[in-house]
Amino acid sequence: MSEADIDFYFDPVCPFAWMTSKWVRKVVARREYTVDWKFISLRLVNAEIDYDSHFPPGYSEGHTSGLRLLRVAARARAEHGRAAVGPLYESISGEIFDSSEAPKLTPERRGSREFVEPLLARAGLPAELAGALDDTSWDVQLRAETDEALSLTGKDVGTPIIHFGPPEGTAFFGPVISRLPGDEEAVRLWDNVVGLASFPGFAELKRSLRERPQLRSFGVEVGSAGVEEDWHGGSRRLKK
Repeated sequence: MSEADIDFYFDPVCPFAWMTSKWVRKVVARREYTVDWKFISLRLVNAEIDYDSHFPPGYSEGHTSGLRLLRVAARARAEHGRAAVGPLYESISGEIFDSSEAPKLTPERRGSREFVEPLLARAGLPAELAGALDDTSWDVQLRAETDEALSLTGKDVGTPIIHFGPPEGTAFFGPVISRLPGDEEAVRLWDNVVGLASFPGFAELKRSLRERPQLRSFGVEVGSAGVEEDWHGGSRRLKK
Protein backbone atom coordinates (compact mmCIF):
# COMPACT_ATOMS: atom_id res chain seq x y z
CA MET A 1 0.00 0.00 0.00
CA SER A 2 1.35 3.39 -0.99
CA GLU A 3 2.09 5.88 1.77
CA ALA A 4 2.71 8.73 -0.68
CA ASP A 5 0.39 11.63 -1.49
CA ILE A 6 0.71 10.84 -5.21
CA ASP A 7 1.48 7.66 -7.16
CA PHE A 8 2.96 8.62 -10.53
CA TYR A 9 3.18 5.82 -13.12
CA PHE A 10 5.70 6.51 -15.88
CA ASP A 11 7.51 5.04 -18.84
CA PRO A 12 10.89 6.79 -19.23
CA VAL A 13 10.59 7.09 -23.02
CA CYS A 14 7.20 8.83 -22.98
CA PRO A 15 7.70 12.56 -23.63
CA PHE A 16 4.33 13.57 -22.19
CA ALA A 17 4.93 11.59 -19.00
CA TRP A 18 8.25 13.40 -18.69
CA MET A 19 6.69 16.82 -19.23
CA THR A 20 3.95 16.10 -16.69
CA SER A 21 6.52 14.78 -14.21
CA LYS A 22 8.47 18.05 -14.43
CA TRP A 23 5.27 19.93 -13.61
CA VAL A 24 4.55 17.59 -10.69
CA ARG A 25 8.08 18.15 -9.34
CA LYS A 26 7.45 21.90 -9.38
CA VAL A 27 4.27 21.44 -7.39
CA VAL A 28 5.87 18.99 -4.96
CA ALA A 29 8.57 21.53 -4.14
CA ARG A 30 5.92 24.09 -3.15
CA ARG A 31 3.32 21.87 -1.50
CA GLU A 32 5.66 19.34 0.16
CA TYR A 33 3.82 16.40 -1.31
CA THR A 34 5.42 12.97 -1.41
CA VAL A 35 5.52 11.00 -4.67
CA ASP A 36 5.93 7.29 -5.25
CA TRP A 37 7.37 7.00 -8.76
CA LYS A 38 5.95 3.77 -10.18
CA PHE A 39 6.19 1.84 -13.43
CA ILE A 40 3.98 1.38 -16.46
CA SER A 41 5.50 -0.10 -19.61
CA LEU A 42 4.15 1.07 -22.96
CA ARG A 43 5.72 -2.01 -24.55
CA LEU A 44 3.73 -4.26 -22.22
CA VAL A 45 0.56 -2.19 -22.61
CA ASN A 46 0.84 -2.75 -26.38
CA ALA A 47 2.09 -6.33 -26.19
CA GLU A 48 -0.78 -7.62 -28.34
CA ILE A 49 -0.74 -4.69 -30.78
CA ASP A 50 0.57 -4.88 -34.34
CA TYR A 51 2.95 -1.94 -34.25
CA ASP A 52 3.22 -1.67 -38.03
CA SER A 53 -0.50 -0.96 -38.42
CA HIS A 54 -1.07 1.07 -35.24
CA PHE A 55 2.03 3.25 -34.89
CA PRO A 56 4.49 5.18 -37.06
CA PRO A 57 7.88 3.56 -37.74
CA GLY A 58 10.22 3.33 -34.77
CA TYR A 59 7.63 3.04 -32.00
CA SER A 60 8.29 -0.65 -31.36
CA GLU A 61 11.99 0.00 -30.88
CA GLY A 62 11.28 3.07 -28.77
CA HIS A 63 8.85 1.27 -26.45
CA THR A 64 11.27 -1.66 -26.17
CA SER A 65 14.03 0.67 -25.01
CA GLY A 66 11.61 1.97 -22.37
CA LEU A 67 11.02 -1.58 -21.13
CA ARG A 68 14.77 -2.15 -20.90
CA LEU A 69 15.23 1.04 -18.88
CA LEU A 70 12.34 0.11 -16.58
CA ARG A 71 14.08 -3.16 -15.78
CA VAL A 72 17.01 -1.11 -14.51
CA ALA A 73 14.67 1.10 -12.49
CA ALA A 74 12.96 -1.96 -11.00
CA ARG A 75 16.29 -3.40 -9.92
CA ALA A 76 17.33 -0.03 -8.49
CA ARG A 77 14.15 0.08 -6.42
CA ALA A 78 14.61 -3.50 -5.23
CA GLU A 79 18.20 -2.98 -4.15
CA HIS A 80 18.26 0.69 -3.11
CA GLY A 81 14.69 1.50 -2.08
CA ARG A 82 11.80 3.46 -3.53
CA ALA A 83 13.59 6.77 -2.99
CA ALA A 84 16.09 5.80 -5.71
CA VAL A 85 13.48 5.80 -8.48
CA GLY A 86 12.73 9.54 -8.71
CA PRO A 87 16.35 10.64 -9.18
CA LEU A 88 16.97 7.82 -11.66
CA TYR A 89 13.87 8.76 -13.67
CA GLU A 90 15.02 12.38 -13.69
CA SER A 91 18.52 11.39 -14.81
CA ILE A 92 17.38 9.06 -17.62
CA SER A 93 14.50 11.03 -19.09
CA GLY A 94 16.28 14.34 -18.66
CA GLU A 95 19.01 12.96 -20.90
CA ILE A 96 16.53 11.50 -23.40
CA PHE A 97 14.43 14.64 -23.81
CA ASP A 98 16.27 17.73 -22.54
CA SER A 99 19.98 17.22 -23.18
CA SER A 100 21.95 18.62 -26.10
CA GLU A 101 22.29 15.02 -27.35
CA ALA A 102 18.55 14.36 -27.19
CA PRO A 103 17.73 14.96 -30.89
CA LYS A 104 20.41 12.44 -31.92
CA LEU A 105 19.55 9.59 -29.53
CA THR A 106 18.29 6.43 -31.20
CA PRO A 107 16.17 3.80 -29.40
CA GLU A 108 19.10 1.39 -29.62
CA ARG A 109 21.37 3.90 -27.93
CA ARG A 110 18.81 4.66 -25.21
CA GLY A 111 18.56 0.98 -24.34
CA SER A 112 22.31 0.38 -24.06
CA ARG A 113 24.73 0.02 -21.13
CA GLU A 114 26.84 2.84 -22.56
CA PHE A 115 23.85 5.16 -22.24
CA VAL A 116 22.52 4.12 -18.86
CA GLU A 117 25.70 3.56 -16.83
CA PRO A 118 26.71 7.25 -16.56
CA LEU A 119 23.09 8.16 -15.81
CA LEU A 120 23.05 5.68 -12.93
CA ALA A 121 26.18 7.39 -11.59
CA ARG A 122 24.49 10.78 -11.97
CA ALA A 123 21.63 9.45 -9.81
CA GLY A 124 24.08 8.17 -7.20
CA LEU A 125 23.58 4.51 -8.10
CA PRO A 126 26.08 1.79 -9.06
CA ALA A 127 26.73 1.13 -12.73
CA GLU A 128 26.25 -2.60 -12.20
CA LEU A 129 22.47 -2.03 -12.15
CA ALA A 130 22.70 -1.70 -15.94
CA GLY A 131 22.93 -5.48 -16.03
CA ALA A 132 19.13 -5.52 -15.68
CA LEU A 133 18.67 -4.18 -19.23
CA ASP A 134 18.55 -7.73 -20.63
CA ASP A 135 17.14 -9.42 -17.53
CA THR A 136 13.59 -10.39 -18.46
CA SER A 137 12.90 -11.71 -14.95
CA TRP A 138 12.01 -8.12 -14.01
CA ASP A 139 9.19 -8.15 -16.58
CA VAL A 140 6.92 -10.07 -14.20
CA GLN A 141 7.06 -7.18 -11.73
CA LEU A 142 6.73 -4.59 -14.49
CA ARG A 143 3.70 -6.38 -15.92
CA ALA A 144 2.08 -6.50 -12.48
CA GLU A 145 2.64 -2.78 -11.92
CA THR A 146 1.42 -1.94 -15.42
CA ASP A 147 -1.73 -3.96 -14.74
CA GLU A 148 -2.09 -2.16 -11.41
CA ALA A 149 -1.99 1.22 -13.15
CA LEU A 150 -4.53 0.16 -15.77
CA SER A 151 -6.84 -1.25 -13.10
CA LEU A 152 -7.10 2.29 -11.72
CA THR A 153 -8.09 3.95 -15.01
CA GLY A 154 -9.23 1.35 -17.52
CA LYS A 155 -7.18 0.17 -20.47
CA ASP A 156 -7.82 2.86 -23.09
CA VAL A 157 -5.12 5.17 -21.73
CA GLY A 158 -1.43 5.98 -22.04
CA THR A 159 1.19 7.51 -19.78
CA PRO A 160 1.44 9.08 -17.31
CA ILE A 161 -1.15 7.85 -14.84
CA ILE A 162 -1.47 9.81 -11.60
CA HIS A 163 -3.21 8.36 -8.56
CA PHE A 164 -4.28 11.16 -6.23
CA GLY A 165 -4.38 10.28 -2.51
CA PRO A 166 -3.86 6.54 -2.87
CA PRO A 167 -5.24 4.04 -2.17
CA GLU A 168 -8.78 5.47 -2.00
CA GLY A 169 -8.29 8.49 -4.26
CA THR A 170 -9.05 8.85 -7.96
CA ALA A 171 -6.56 8.06 -10.72
CA PHE A 172 -6.44 9.50 -14.24
CA PHE A 173 -4.36 9.32 -17.38
CA GLY A 174 -2.62 12.67 -17.71
CA PRO A 175 -2.92 15.55 -17.61
CA VAL A 176 -1.17 15.69 -20.96
CA ILE A 177 0.66 19.02 -21.22
CA SER A 178 3.00 20.26 -23.94
CA ARG A 179 4.53 23.25 -22.13
CA LEU A 180 6.05 23.49 -18.67
CA PRO A 181 4.11 26.08 -16.65
CA GLY A 182 5.79 28.71 -14.52
CA ASP A 183 5.94 28.31 -10.74
CA GLU A 184 2.66 30.00 -9.83
CA GLU A 185 0.87 28.71 -12.91
CA ALA A 186 2.00 25.18 -12.02
CA VAL A 187 0.28 25.38 -8.64
CA ARG A 188 -2.93 26.82 -10.13
CA LEU A 189 -3.02 24.07 -12.72
CA TRP A 190 -2.51 21.48 -10.00
CA ASP A 191 -5.37 22.85 -7.92
CA ASN A 192 -7.67 22.71 -10.93
CA VAL A 193 -6.70 19.14 -11.76
CA VAL A 194 -7.15 18.02 -8.15
CA GLY A 195 -10.53 19.74 -8.13
CA LEU A 196 -11.65 17.60 -11.06
CA ALA A 197 -10.15 14.47 -9.55
CA SER A 198 -11.97 15.02 -6.27
CA PHE A 199 -15.40 14.79 -7.91
CA PRO A 200 -16.40 11.09 -7.94
CA GLY A 201 -18.40 11.36 -11.17
CA PHE A 202 -15.68 12.96 -13.29
CA ALA A 203 -14.33 10.69 -16.03
CA GLU A 204 -12.60 12.55 -18.88
CA LEU A 205 -11.71 15.78 -20.63
CA LYS A 206 -9.86 15.24 -23.89
CA ARG A 207 -8.83 16.62 -27.24
CA SER A 208 -6.48 14.89 -29.65
CA LEU A 209 -4.87 18.13 -30.90
CA ARG A 210 -1.53 18.56 -29.11
CA GLU A 211 1.49 20.76 -29.50
CA ARG A 212 4.75 18.92 -29.86
CA PRO A 213 6.13 18.96 -26.30
CA GLN A 214 8.52 21.69 -25.23
CA LEU A 215 11.53 19.38 -25.26
CA ARG A 216 14.84 19.48 -27.11
CA SER A 217 14.23 15.97 -28.45
CA PHE A 218 11.37 17.47 -30.48
CA GLY A 219 13.37 20.56 -31.48
CA VAL A 220 11.24 22.82 -29.26
CA GLU A 221 13.19 25.07 -26.90
CA VAL A 222 11.97 26.64 -23.66
CA GLY A 223 9.88 29.71 -24.45
CA SER A 224 8.67 28.26 -27.75
CA ALA A 225 5.53 26.37 -28.69
CA GLY A 226 5.63 23.21 -30.76
CA VAL A 227 3.65 22.62 -33.93
CA GLU A 228 0.10 21.49 -33.18
CA GLU A 229 -0.72 18.03 -34.50
CA ASP A 230 -3.58 15.55 -34.20
CA TRP A 231 -2.38 12.69 -32.00
CA HIS A 232 -4.25 9.42 -32.16
CA GLY A 233 -3.76 6.23 -30.19
CA GLY A 234 -0.65 7.54 -28.45
CA SER A 235 1.17 8.65 -31.60
CA ARG A 236 1.24 11.35 -34.26
CA ARG A 237 -0.27 8.96 -36.81
CA LEU A 238 -3.20 10.78 -38.41
CA LYS A 239 -6.66 9.31 -38.15
CA LYS A 240 -7.84 7.70 -41.38
